[in-house]
Amino acid sequence: MPSSKREQAQTDRRLVSALTPACETAKTEMPGFCWLTHEVDYAAFPASLQVVWVFDTLADKNAALARGLVERMIGLTVEALDDAQVGLANVPAHVHVDCEEQCLRENGGDWQQRIKRKYARRS
Repeated sequence: MPSSKREQAQTDRRLVSALTPACETAKTEMPGFCWLTHEVDYAAFPASLQVVWVFDTLADKNAALARGLVERMIGLTVEALDDAQVGLANVPAHVHVDCEEQCLRENGGDWQQRIKRKYARRS
């Protein structure tokens, strides 16, 4: 686990830098895909790391899941974590799929609140 604020910031920059190409790839390959983000509690890193892939609508999300694209999302996540030099066991348990439509309906569009409540893990 990164011990200092500086090490945490460096790790976070590596994660963002590695996840950005995964996001851009998904935008070209997955209809309705919008963006991705990550959440982490550095006191429990890397076990607390969660990656959330976000589609525009529930229909887009469901279509992606029906087409088996979650496997592609997991693969892109694995590549990104390797690039960021982050070792994480059982990556599929840390990958989530969501959509703007559900966040708007359930959390008033507040992604920070949604991610903290729905995906953040402290262990």
